[in-house]
Parts: sequence; structure tokens; C-alpha cells
Amino acid sequence: METISQSFASKIDEILKHWKIKVRLDTKIENSKNLSEPALTNLIPEVLEAMTTALNESEEDDFEIVAQASLEHGINRFEHGYDAAEIAREYRLLRQVVFSILKDDLLELPQIESYRAFRIIDAVIDQASAYCFHQFVEERTRKLENLQQQITNNNEELTRLLSLSQDSFSQLAHELKTPLNSIMAYSQMILRQQQSRNEEDSITIERIERVLRASRQLLQLVNNSLEISQVDAGKTPLKLMKIDLNSVIAATLETIEPLAEAKELSIIMSNDLAPEQVITDLSRFQQILINLLSNAVRYTETGSITIICESLPDDKWLLGIRDTGIGIAPENIERIFQPFSRVAHRVSQQSEGSTGLGLTIVSQIVELLQGEIQVISQLGEGSEFIIIFPREIKSDQP
Repeated sequence: METISQSFASKIDEILKHWKIKVRLDTKIENSKNLSEPALTNLIPEVLEAMTTALNESEEDDFEIVAQASLEHGINRFEHGYDAAEIAREYRLLRQVVFSILKDDLLELPQIESYRAFRIIDAVIDQASAYCFHQFVEERTRKLENLQQQITNNNEELTRLLSLSQDSFSQLAHELKTPLNSIMAYSQMILRQQQSRNEEDSITIERIERVLRASRQLLQLVNNSLEISQVDAGKTPLKLMKIDLNSVIAATLETIEPLAEAKELSIIMSNDLAPEQVITDLSRFQQILINLLSNAVRYTETGSITIICESLPDDKWLLGIRDTGIGIAPENIERIFQPFSRVAHRVSQQSEGSTGLGLTIVSQIVELLQGEIQVISQLGEGSEFIIIFPREIKSDQP
């Protein structure tokens, strides 16, 4: 075997040269195109030297040099951005080049020696590729584990910051409510005093009324924002109870009717098929109803507002609020549930007093009450908000 070993040693440079050319030309080893000559060659010469040693040794399984060189080669190829298929292809090309260049030398050997040399070379390349691939996988796994840990740490930090942000916002909202209530109280007191005086003070009265309106709108904005932050933070425990739907809807309508009467809008109640009782959170349900009805009145100049309530199969029921107002363009329907969303045709005198958060709150509370909401609308013809609720809400709270 010494002869084939010497022949192999003398042809290492030639093998390496042809191998590098094949690797560069192989379109399936893309990452090789970005490597310098030393980086591409890497530890392949050590693997070839190990083949020479193995061919010259009496023991065929002495592959310590192969193991060390291949392990380092796997680390380097990982750092070069290789994938597993590219590594396997490099070693396949190495095998092809070695046997192509040594073919004549192997054919000159006796059959037994030729077979043994072939087997040794094949085994060395197999062992080298196995070690290299193993180390490559270990490096990749370690990198992924580090990345996963980093993502976990980042998520924990973001969760902490979000919690701080929500707590800070809630605290700020509560702090804002105190001076706002004071402004409104003093404005009302001054307004009452001014109204008892003569007409010359009408300008002052108008200005005070503006302050009062602005204060009320700002307070509503703070309350709505606080409501959204509490829902997002999961701090809104449900108070479930059995309610009489018709009675609750009728009581809620009493707060909306004066607004509708001021615009000469008729309110139609369609509840013949309504369930008698449902289990839900009364105050949350009333919030949904008041927000949707207020919205309907705000964006309807003539016509009517219809409230539909009916039972559905599978222990569900439907609440619908239909108006004959200005309607919503199809491309804007998804946006109306986003905070502070003001679609173009709604930015008008009609939207005065709106905080832009009413429908966001409706959407969140509907989800909280395990319902689903959809909107049917057409510009100039009105809108209909349809909500499907379960007859009995199942609480997840202990």
C-alpha cells in the first residue's frame, strides 16, 4: 500500500486544484462563490493528508486526523453560511475528483490491494463528511438555541415594558380625570351665574359653554382610552347575570331617544323573536348598545334607526342596529374598528363630539362577551351592525 500512498501524496495538489474548480462551477453550492481561495480550501488538505496516512497504515480505522480536521471544517462551513446540502455536495465532488485522478493508479494494483485502497479512501471521505456534518448540525443547533433564548428574553422584556406602559397610561388617565372634572364643575357654576345676568354677557356665556363642551369631550376620550387599556390588559372581569333583553334595551333607549327626537329620527324596535332572557354582563352589553345607537344617531340626518333582536339556532342570538345614515365605503369597513379612525366621509360636522374610540370599544367588548360582529353598509344608504352572542356566556374566571 506504500506505493498507492506515495502516489496519492504526490497528487494532493492536483486533487485540490480540480476540486476547487468543480466547487466553484457547481450552481448548487452558492455560498462557495463568496469565499476567498483560503476560505474555500479550508481544511480539505488536512483531510487529504489523513487519506495518505490511512493508506500507509496497517490499521484502517485510525482517523483521528480526519476527525479533527472535519470537525473544524464543519464549524467553518457553518460560519460561511453553508447549508447541509452544500456540505454534502462538496464531499461528493471530493470523492469524484479523488477517484478520477487515482483511477489509473488503482487499476495497476492487484485486485485485492486495489479494493482495499478504494475502501480506505471511500471510508475516509465518508468519515470526514460525517464528522463535518455532525459538527455543522451542532453549531446550527447551538446558534438556534441562542437565538431562541434571545427571542424569549426579548419577549419577556417587551411584555414587561407593555405592562409598564399600560399601568402608566391607566395612572395618567386617572390623574387627568380629576382636573377635568374640576374644570367642568367650575364652568357649570360660572355658566349658571352668567345665565342669571343680562344679555350683554352672552359672549362670555358662549365661551364658557365651549369650555364645558371641550371638557366633556376630553373626559369622554380619557374614559374611552382607559376602557380600551383595561380590556387590552385583561383587567375587565365579567359580572355575569341573567337579564331580560327587552327590558334592558327599552331602558337603554330612554337615553338615546332625546338625541333621535332632536333630529326627528324614528326608532323602530323589532324584537318579536327575541329570547326572553340571556346570561351576559349587563353593563358591558349596555356599553355596546349605547355606543352603536349613539353612532347611528350621529351619522343619520333623516329616516330611522332600527333595533333588531332575535333568537338563533345553537343557543345563540342576534342583535342588529340598522340606520339610514351616510353609510361607509367598502374599503373603509375594516378601519372603523381601529382606534381614532376617521374615514374621509365621516370627518364632517356629523362627527363632532366623537372621540374615534366608540367602535373600537364595541369591537373589544363584543369579543370579551364571546360574540362576533360584522358590518353591512353602502354609501348614502346607511349601515347595519350585526352581532351574534351566545345565550349564555361561559366565564373563564375561577
